[in-house]
Amino acid sequence: MATVSLKDLTKRYPNTDSLAVDAVNLNVEHGEFMVLLGPSGCGKSTTLRMIAGLESISSGHLSIDGKRVNDVPAKDRDIAMVFQSYALYPHMSVFDNLAFGLRRRNVPKSEIDKRVSNVAATLGMSELLMRKPHALSGGQRQRVALGRAIVRDPKVFLFDEPLSNLDAALRVGMRGELIKLHHHLGATMIYVTHDQVEAMTMGDRICIMNGGKVVQIGAPLDVYRDPADTFVASFLGSPPTNLLPAVFNGAGLTVGEAKLPVTKRGTADEVVLGIRPEDIRIDGAAPHVQGEVLAVEPLGAETIVRFRIAGVSNDVLVRGPRTVTARVGERAPITFDLASAHLFDPITTRRIE
Repeated sequence: MATVSLKDLTKRYPNTDSLAVDAVNLNVEHGEFMVLLGPSGCGKSTTLRMIAGLESISSGHLSIDGKRVNDVPAKDRDIAMVFQSYALYPHMSVFDNLAFGLRRRNVPKSEIDKRVSNVAATLGMSELLMRKPHALSGGQRQRVALGRAIVRDPKVFLFDEPLSNLDAALRVGMRGELIKLHHHLGATMIYVTHDQVEAMTMGDRICIMNGGKVVQIGAPLDVYRDPADTFVASFLGSPPTNLLPAVFNGAGLTVGEAKLPVTKRGTADEVVLGIRPEDIRIDGAAPHVQGEVLAVEPLGAETIVRFRIAGVSNDVLVRGPRTVTARVGERAPITFDLASAHLFDPITTRRIE
């Protein structure tokens, strides 16, 4: 079993007051594809490097297959890591790049030839084995970096933003290759990215981090539908969730000058209404509010329309069909699907159950 367990894992760099990683608790099951997601500086790569043994652990416990490995050298953890930079040996052929780690471990030549051939065939690189990295495209170099990890047959694969150096089309293709690879190998994989599309499409579960802390862990669609706080709501999804200041009073929920039929017991409370662009329609069905069209962004399959609601400083983004005919400057009714909306505490930013 290749399980990875982090208990209160913490990293503090010398001469700094803040923690780079703050008491992270996470269990990655055997065969799971776990994605660490968050903005730059949130601690996701540092967490990955502590798992790999490339960063020391300030406090907490890290175990692999139930064995504490805090002080175990990186070379003895049976982990393979794929970096953002491909880190290939430029003077070696593809075959030698793939075989290098096995040779260092004194694997017999016949076994090396077998493993390299199998991995090259799996990744569609059989015809590239004699080339050197300078003669490869970016996507092919990334395949070699992946192959170098796969050929070792490690307990755990670690990926540190491996697709960020590829162009958009290649990223889409390589995402598909990684998904197929995970199903083929059935291996435990931990993947770091700041790209929420990668997280949503690739991960069995995602762990969202911010400020060195874990904010929410769950299946991609569960986290998307039920964000724990305003950070998750705004970070996961493109366009992001609309976060609109609102208040409860006798007339229901007031958003700017608009009244929505949401009732609540007790005195007036300030809240933040969170609603995703796809949960707002441009029509006059109840309950609707009037908005002024600020911008129209046709994207082919869909159209993003930016509205202004009287009394609300934030623009409201609506994801509509390709047939949207709204024009800048005109007024139009927009309908909120309140069953899909969330309320957040404006002070703690946590979702109100």
